[in-house]
Formats: sequence, structure tokens, C-alpha cells
Amino acid sequence: VERASIRDYIKESENIASLHTQITACDTILERMEQMLGAFQSALSSISCEIRTLQEHSVAMNLRLRNRRAVRRQLGQLLDELVVPATMISTILEAPVTEPEFLEQLHELNGKINSVKEQAFRETVACADVQHILEKLKIKAVTKIREFVLQKIYSFRKPMTNYQIPQNALLKYRFFYQFLLGNERAAAQELREQYVDTMSKIYLSYFKSYTSRLMKIQYEEVAEKDDLMGVEDTAKKDILLPPSLKNRNTVFTLGNRGAVIGAAELEGPIIVPHAAQKSDVRYPFESLFRSQHYALLDNGCREYLFLCDFFMVAGPSAQDLFNAVMGKTLAMFLKHMEGYVCDCYDGIAVFLCIHIVLRFKAIMAKRNIPAVDNAWASSTRGPTT
Repeated sequence: VERASIRDYIKESENIASLHTQITACDTILERMEQMLGAFQSALSSISCEIRTLQEHSVAMNLRLRNRRAVRRQLGQLLDELVVPATMISTILEAPVTEPEFLEQLHELNGKINSVKEQAFRETVACADVQHILEKLKIKAVTKIREFVLQKIYSFRKPMTNYQIPQNALLKYRFFYQFLLGNERAAAQELREQYVDTMSKIYLSYFKSYTSRLMKIQYEEVAEKDDLMGVEDTAKKDILLPPSLKNRNTVFTLGNRGAVIGAAELEGPIIVPHAAQKSDVRYPFESLFRSQHYALLDNGCREYLFLCDFFMVAGPSAQDLFNAVMGKTLAMFLKHMEGYVCDCYDGIAVFLCIHIVLRFKAIMAKRNIPAVDNAWASSTRGPTT
């Protein structure tokens, strides 16, 4: 067996030698591959370090970019707030206040003034360069606005003027008062006082005149003290006296007098005295009262809404301002009612008037306008005492 194995080995010696050679060659190749892979591994390690370095640089650059963008945005905003363009200067100085461009630039000016105040509080040095320019523009704008609004208010005083027209015109420029209130409170207070003084006199004059003319078309024959005592009517024989306008036997009959609190008549058009006089039409007191107080309701609602809108007031402040405008007129109404009640023996008229007031209070409550509530509460207390 040993000899056979030796013979087989000798016989395969060439193949074994060839295999040895091949193994040696493979070993050499593997060694070279190992060296190449080692070099590649080293290269990868180096690249990985470079990638980490690049990543760190990228993060740092990203952070710097974000910071610079934030600074640019804030700086740009600051520059926009501080820079006063030539268009603004020319418009504020030269353009009429009624031009849309003036109102637009006034909004811009107001924004810049507020921004400079805020930046000055933060002690921003750049504010000093524009403060004097903005101050001059503010003074010019305040002067022009004050003159314009005063002219509008004074226009209310012209005879036969429909004050609702200039009121509506003023509402288009409500920002003017807001600008004055924020930048020149003394001027805003002056305009407010002038408006209150003007409208207070206008309303008092109008309602005094209207009430006086209404009373001229009241029924001449009304209930008297003797009617309450049941004294028989002694017909007046004097032919110079006007004929009786109604039968004294029905002086306390409701008849159709209750129609005055019906929906159709309650909110119907107010009585025009000169037209009634021309047609020789007479009315009972409650109809005149309804017309008088419906005019008050209509004007009071409109005035209250105007005050809230233009002068930017609400709640108790709005009520106080309304009382300043309408206080004398409301006092005149109350005095007139008290004067009538003191000498009144027409219970139907009194109770109809009370009912009219309650209906009108409900209308005002529905409109969410409490302006005349206190005055009407006083008027209803008066007749019941």
C-alpha cells in the first residue's frame, strides 16, 4: 500500500507542483488584494473624516446664513420703518387732505412715527436721523387735518344746512381724528369740543323750533279741570270764538286715538308743521308727542352711531359724549313734557304718551342703542307722579 501510494504521488507530482504554483499565485494575488483593500479602507477613513468636516462646515455655514437672513430681514424692516421717502414728504406738505394719496401717506406716516417711538425707547441710534423730519411732517399733517375738520364742523352752522351730509363726509376721514388722538391729543380734544358745542346748539335750536311749531297745530279744545269734575258744558255763544273742534262729551273717549301706538303710525313719517297748517289739520297731543319723539329717536340713533364711529368711543364713554351733545335737547324735552303734564287733564293723552315712550325704548333696545334710555325713563316718571 505504501509503495502504491508513493507511485500515485510520483505519478501526480506534476499536478501537485502545478497546484502548489497556483496556490502560491493565488496567495500573492490575495496579498495584493489585501494591500489594496487596506489602502481603500484608509482612503475611506480619510473620506469619512473629510465628509464629517464638510458636514460641520455646512452646518456652520447654514447657521451663518440663517443669522444673516434674520439680520437682513430685521434690518430691512428697520430701514423701511425709518426711511422717509420723498413721496411721503411731498404728499403731506402739498397734497389736499381730501386726496386719497394724502390719506394713504398719512397711514404710512403714522406707522413710521409709532415705529420711531418704539425704536427710540430701545435707544436705536438711527432714530435721531429721522425724528426731526417726522416731527415736521406730523406738525404739518396735524395743522392741515385740524383746519379741514374744523371747516367741516363750522359748515354745520350754516342756515338750512342738512348736517347729515357733512357728517357722512366726515366719516370717510375718521382716520384723521385717530391720527390726532395718537399724535396731538390737544388738537383732537379741540375738535371734539367744537363738534359737541356746534351739534348741541344745532339740535337744541332744531327741536325747540320743531316743538314750538308742532304745538301750534294741536287741537285748541282739550280736557279741562271742569271736565274732570263733571261740570256741564256751557256752549260759548261768542261768535268771535272758533267753533269747537270736537264734542266735549267725548273728550275722554279713546275713539281712534289709540291708532297712534299702532305699528303703522308709531314709526310713520314725522308731522311737517307748515304742511299741516297749510291744510288746516290739527292733531291731539299724543300725535304731536309721537312725532316729536320719533324725530328724537331717529336723530339720536344716527348721532350715537356717528359718535361711536368717528370719535372711537363705546360703552359709558359713548354715552357721556352723547349726553354732552344731546343733553340740553333732552332737558328741553323733559321740561316741555313736565310743563304739559302740570296743566294736563287729558289722562288718555298722558297714558298714550307713556306707551309711546315704552314702544320707542323697545325699538332702541332692538337697535342696541341705549342713548336716550335715561331721558325717556325720566319722562315716564314725570307723568306718573
